[in-house]
Parts: sequence; C-alpha cells; structure tokens
Amino acid sequence: MHECDDQWMEQALAAAQLAAEQNEVPVGALIVRDGQLVATGYNLREQCHNPTAHAELLAITRASEVLGDWRLEGCTLYVTLEPCIMCAGAILLARIPRVVYGASDPKAGAVSSLHQLLTDSRLNHRCEVTGGILADRCGRILSEFFQAQRRLGKK
Repeated sequence: MHECDDQWMEQALAAAQLAAEQNEVPVGALIVRDGQLVATGYNLREQCHNPTAHAELLAITRASEVLGDWRLEGCTLYVTLEPCIMCAGAILLARIPRVVYGASDPKAGAVSSLHQLLTDSRLNHRCEVTGGILADRCGRILSEFFQAQRRLGKK
C-alpha cells in the first residue's frame, strides 16, 4: 500500500457519490500519474443506455485522451469496487501497471474474487494489485444504494 492510497480512494468515493446522485450504481474510478489526477469516471450505464459505461472504462478513455496515448504506463487506477471481467480486460489492454480497489465483488470480481485476471502469468501484461482500501465505506455506499432501490421496488 502506498501512503496516498486512502486519499485517492476518498476521491474515487466522491465520484461514486456523483453516480448515486444520478441514480447510477455508485462506483467511482480515478487514473493517477506521478501524483496527479489525470481522469475521473463513474458509472453511467443508465444515463448512456450503454452496458459498457462502467467507471473504469470511462476513466481509462478520458485518461487516454488527456495523455494522448492508449498505453497508460506509469498510471494507477483507483476504483471503489473490484473490477469485472470487462474492466479487467480494458485495464490489461491499457497497460495500467497498478490497480487499487476498495470493496471486493464476490459476484463479478475479476481481480481476486472470481478470477485473478490482472495477475495471471499467462497473459502478456500483469498489474500490481492492492485491494481493500476503504473497503467498508466503498461497500457501504453500494449497499445503501441497492437497499434504497429495493425500497422503491426497483431491481
């Protein structure tokens, strides 16, 4: 764990809160390079009518635009929820060397829960992974969101 991980995860949680305020599943992501914020993303699947509009993919796309390169070498991705298979694939393709996540995802996590894609030695790129940063808070925002959705009779 790096000393700034908690601070960056706080910012990812702020992005997740923005998603919740827009009735999106509250997941936030940041791309950081050399101690500087490069890009932020949060889930926008409902708003964009796009199943791929996950926080990580949006942050990766924005970071690539800002940096002018699809290779996000030297960057760290901070995300409030363990990435899914799709997002783990994008992380590998973007060559992100380090991923820090908050809450584990036992139903769809592709970093440590169901699969370990980011550290699979059979692939041509691997990431350093740090999980569990502010995990309770990252999990709580999701739990509270889904409890509220169920109270409203939504799926």
